[in-house]
Amino acid sequence: MEFHRGRLVDHVQIVTANYAASRRFYGALLDILGVAIDYDGGDWFQADELVVSTGTPTTGRIHLAFQAKDRETVDRFHEAGLTAGGRDNGKPGERDYHPGYYAAFLLDPDGNNIEAVFHGPAKRTAGAVVITAEM
Repeated sequence: MEFHRGRLVDHVQIVTANYAASRRFYGALLDILGVAIDYDGGDWFQADELVVSTGTPTTGRIHLAFQAKDRETVDRFHEAGLTAGGRDNGKPGERDYHPGYYAAFLLDPDGNNIEAVFHGPAKRTAGAVVITAEM
């Protein structure tokens, strides 16, 4: 069995009050980013480092930033999120965090702040870390 994980974030879990709405919202955003949902158990799903599940209490107001490959992806991410039930929390555009920081912000169905960011041209050293589990 192999697991693919990013190099900085192992996983982020968001507890949702409305699984169907969150599944629709994140499914649309992950599709734009080219990230597959690895598992959907009906009350939780996983996509790479992200886990969204039902349960109490709901977490609310979590900030989660996804990396985008270019500005167009940030724009498409924002539009897909709005179409899938998210609310605008910052239209696509440059931010003053550092030169070239281009991002968009949405509130998901539970009010969590979700961002897509493009930092400018970069060379990636690895797409993921591959973990082989002994069973």
